Amino acid sequence: MDIFGKINELYDKRRQVELGGGDKRIEKQHEKGKMTARERIHHLLDDESFVELNPFVEHRVTDFGMADKGNPGEGVVTGYGEIDGRPIYLFAQDFTVYGGALGEMHAKKIAAVMDLAAKNGTPFVGLSDSGGARIQEGVASLDGYGQVFYRNVIYSGVIPQISIIMGPCAGGAVYSPALTDFVIMVEETSHMFITGPKVIETVTGESLNVDGLGGASIHNQVSGNAHLKAATEEEALNQVRRLVGYLPSSNKEKPPKQSCQEGEDYRPDLLEIVPFDTIRPYDVRKVIEQIVDSESFLEIHPQFAKNIVVGFARMHGESIGLVCNQPKHLAGSLDIDSSDKAARFIRFCDSFQIPLITVEDVSGFFPGVKQEHGGIIRHGAKILYAYSEATVPKITVITRKAYGGAYVALNSKSIGADLVFAWPNAEIAVMGPEGAANIIFAREIAESENPEKTRQEKIAAYREKFANPYIAAGLGMIDDIIDPRETRLVLLKGLKMLKNKQEERPVKKHGNIPL
Repeated sequence: MDIFGKINELYDKRRQVELGGGDKRIEKQHEKGKMTARERIHHLLDDESFVELNPFVEHRVTDFGMADKGNPGEGVVTGYGEIDGRPIYLFAQDFTVYGGALGEMHAKKIAAVMDLAAKNGTPFVGLSDSGGARIQEGVASLDGYGQVFYRNVIYSGVIPQISIIMGPCAGGAVYSPALTDFVIMVEETSHMFITGPKVIETVTGESLNVDGLGGASIHNQVSGNAHLKAATEEEALNQVRRLVGYLPSSNKEKPPKQSCQEGEDYRPDLLEIVPFDTIRPYDVRKVIEQIVDSESFLEIHPQFAKNIVVGFARMHGESIGLVCNQPKHLAGSLDIDSSDKAARFIRFCDSFQIPLITVEDVSGFFPGVKQEHGGIIRHGAKILYAYSEATVPKITVITRKAYGGAYVALNSKSIGADLVFAWPNAEIAVMGPEGAANIIFAREIAESENPEKTRQEKIAAYREKFANPYIAAGLGMIDDIIDPRETRLVLLKGLKMLKNKQEERPVKKHGNIPL
């Protein structure tokens, strides 16, 4: 065979790999409303940018008739490409090839491309669509999962890791996405669970379908295991493209800056958005829209723990992370789930040099036996730990109320905030004036001829003397009291001043966050 014969052989083999499980299985994939692995890659990446790695890897199993079964590409496509001109590495499991089941060589391909991503300081994206471990390979497949999990962990905080669940992801396979920074799911076609519905029904008698057990809505709204969901695969892939735009390529780089159309930073609408009455609800997203660059806010975990809002945005083109109480839900108080949600987001931003802005309007930690028995002390401590540990620029704006331990936990000066600002109507106190007056003046109120009138007088007196920002400002706990309309302007100046912040901490292997 001459050189041209060898070249033709190469292209024939490459075409066979690219065909995956063949036309019939590709057609079945499309009938389910799902793209193939290669179609997903080409939608995610810039045109003509994908370079495949290890396309000719094959399994080494001879048992169970596997010696005669070819698995083109070993059921996974790996390689690198670009998103908006920036490099990323990725894998995409190919469900048309043996159900995308993970075996020894399948895992070896994923591990190899993860190592390359870390060496090159590049984000890593995993597209999961797999029936699980390849049973025919026995413990070798379990070892393969371990190889991937290990890399998820050691590269955590080194490079951003994003998982898209685009089909089944069950059993041990779920722990790789769970170890990554962001998980995106597709409605109806993607599922995650440790134990399938049939096994659960056999063991516990509980009857659920796959959507009710581990569908996109369940993991976005109830468990919090997923951060975003999409109606279609195309939408999910577009979400990844947008998300990557806020993130640095690695922990050694600053987040990318985008050009922006600078307008008026004075925002009078803020006076209309936030009610003066501290118990009236409002949507903090409207405050965020007034503070950040137009249409730049990308909310993370929007359907989980709605009493706190977290996400990425830009200010004059620079990436920031936002942690904001949401008075529309549970009066913006902190509970178990919102504590976990905020702490995880704070730690991600700190890992990748993304400045943090906290918009605070908190009534306290949510009370109740269920919360206490569920471990609110331990979970609430995670926010304290995350803010205290973070060394990125940290700015807080108190818009209305900041009561009790929740005030301390939400990036107060005492736990390391660089700048804390308050609006002139802000109430900063050990507890709300109503509760404080009832305790401090209980006897006077009870003995009064008109208890309700006396109670209201005492509440007003307490609010005037103790629940105002000037007491905290006088103690240096607040850096300045600002006109609400100048909030964006003040934040921009603060971020500019903190741009080159450096903060040293005691040398240690790592701390012990209260998990």
